[in-house]
Amino acid sequence: MATFTESRIRQRAQQKTGTLRKAATVLREEVAATKTKTSFDIFLSHSTSDAEIILGVKAVLEDYGKTVYVDWLEDPQLDRRNVTAASAEVIRARMRQCKSLVYVHTANSGGSKWMPWELGYFDGFNGAVAILPVTRNREATFEGQEYLGIYPYMDEAPSTGSTVEEIWVNKGSTASRRWGTWISDPRTFRKTA
Repeated sequence: MATFTESRIRQRAQQKTGTLRKAATVLREEVAATKTKTSFDIFLSHSTSDAEIILGVKAVLEDYGKTVYVDWLEDPQLDRRNVTAASAEVIRARMRQCKSLVYVHTANSGGSKWMPWELGYFDGFNGAVAILPVTRNREATFEGQEYLGIYPYMDEAPSTGSTVEEIWVNKGSTASRRWGTWISDPRTFRKTA
């Protein structure tokens, strides 16, 4: 399986923004058009430092027919620099509206204080957690770091005998499931020691 590359994700983001608009602007416009959504396929856990990458990831996942919640776009009133019990409750409520959490792993992920909290809460609440590594090399495999290594990771590839790409959820290099199969029973598809 091949991982999502930074160049592919940025290219997809640029297709959405064109040459004059910023990624954050396009994301806000899209969210304004869909404010009535109360359920999502994916809660996108990410660093706010990755606006262009997040636009690209959101677009790629939507290309596969998924609905994606991005917290700082859907709920711009939240201040990540000033976490309160009320803001944490908004995030909890939003996570309960989502079928899965996708943790976008980039060079900026380690600096986020929210991402580990979102991951832990969603894992305990639902269990449908996958890591989406954005790598420099398409053929890179993702082993995870520290606690991230227990979760499966996502990539895109065609199934055997096909040229049509699909989203896959992988348990290391030993097993893969299509998104639809994984989401129906995610807890059984975890890495074991």
